[in-house]
Amino acid sequence: MKVEVVESTLVAPSEETPRLGLWLSNLDLAVPKTHTPLVYYYPAPTPPTPGGADFFSPDRIRAALAKALVLFYPLAGRLGVDEGGRLQIDCTGEGALFAVAKADCTGEDLFGSNYEPSPEIRRMFVPFAPSGDPPCLMAMFQVTFLKCGGVVLGTGIHHVTMDGVGAFHFIQTWTGLARGLAVPDACPSPPFHDRTLLRPRSPPHADFDHPVYSPAYLNGLPRPFVTRVYSISTKLLADLKSRCTPGVSTYGAVTAHLWRCMCVARGLAPDSETRLRVPANIRHRLRPPLPRQFFGNAIVRDLVTVKVGDVLAQPLGFVADTIRKAVEHVDDAYVRSVVDYLELESEKGSQAARGQLMPESDLWVVSWLGMPMYDADFGWGAPKFVAPAQMFGSGTAYVTQRAHRDDGIAVLFALEPEYLKCFEDVFYGE
Repeated sequence: MKVEVVESTLVAPSEETPRLGLWLSNLDLAVPKTHTPLVYYYPAPTPPTPGGADFFSPDRIRAALAKALVLFYPLAGRLGVDEGGRLQIDCTGEGALFAVAKADCTGEDLFGSNYEPSPEIRRMFVPFAPSGDPPCLMAMFQVTFLKCGGVVLGTGIHHVTMDGVGAFHFIQTWTGLARGLAVPDACPSPPFHDRTLLRPRSPPHADFDHPVYSPAYLNGLPRPFVTRVYSISTKLLADLKSRCTPGVSTYGAVTAHLWRCMCVARGLAPDSETRLRVPANIRHRLRPPLPRQFFGNAIVRDLVTVKVGDVLAQPLGFVADTIRKAVEHVDDAYVRSVVDYLELESEKGSQAARGQLMPESDLWVVSWLGMPMYDADFGWGAPKFVAPAQMFGSGTAYVTQRAHRDDGIAVLFALEPEYLKCFEDVFYGE
């Protein structure tokens, strides 16, 4: 499929912004040093706009981006280093990359029920730039006009700048400004940029074990994998929840089911161990809590270790409760211990958890449930489909909502191709 970039420019903030070196916390430095690639698909308007000239006007979107970068000024900077050699964001106001392209494919070709995140999707719709070594761009965007009249917005924001909560906060602001809202209405709660609230204690001391951040974890060998999108209807979701303790979260019920299906598909031995990597948003877990609009990485990970035989033989509610207890365990003391553990690892010269490749026995499930993914309306309607453009390792899953609540939710799951048929049989056949 051919994509032609017709315009590429740097968009600087429309007003003067702070010029400083923004300190990055240990949680920022513990994420992969890559740009996170997402795609937003917008079908052609019906009825079409007269002449079609105004639909996704690049000038309008570019002007709104310049305004949004005033508030979210780290995205207009570059990855840099401080005097001690520690990574930071150099807030220079140089700008974010903004590209306009056209493609010879249709939206339904790519973003229907057969959507598959892949390096090819990323190549087509998300700009690429080096991400590991300073200086590098912090944010890149591409508007691609399709043969069918629809549009794809591809976003690549460097992971050290923020987590998913921060990313969607930025997108909501950008789209609101594009619709003509005033800044206070588009962004009623401005982003909070001071990350020193996550400084380690002095002296740092880890009070818990943190194997998920160990230099030995997530450094396995790459394995071929394919990614599929699995629909979970409201009926199937209700059935899964009915087999769990009342009040179980959607994430808990779906992840328990996914974990069980993964163990079956991979043929894991019942007496062996399997581990689930779970993320927890810590904004409300710290004491005092972080500001709700904290713009940075405020996610802590934990590992849930269980015997495969228990995942398979115990009731689904047992597995879901095990997951719930792990997430509830992440409190202020645990978070401070993680931050200090990462500090001690850095003092030893270790690169804690820099890889992304899990052992074949393990699973990593990220929840985007509750995220305002489908609020990204630039003025021509909400997106029909939002998803990662590429997955980065087997055993990784995203749980997301659909554009319409009545359509249930979706699970994007990356798995070795030889296990796919068995996984799908178990996933829908229980």
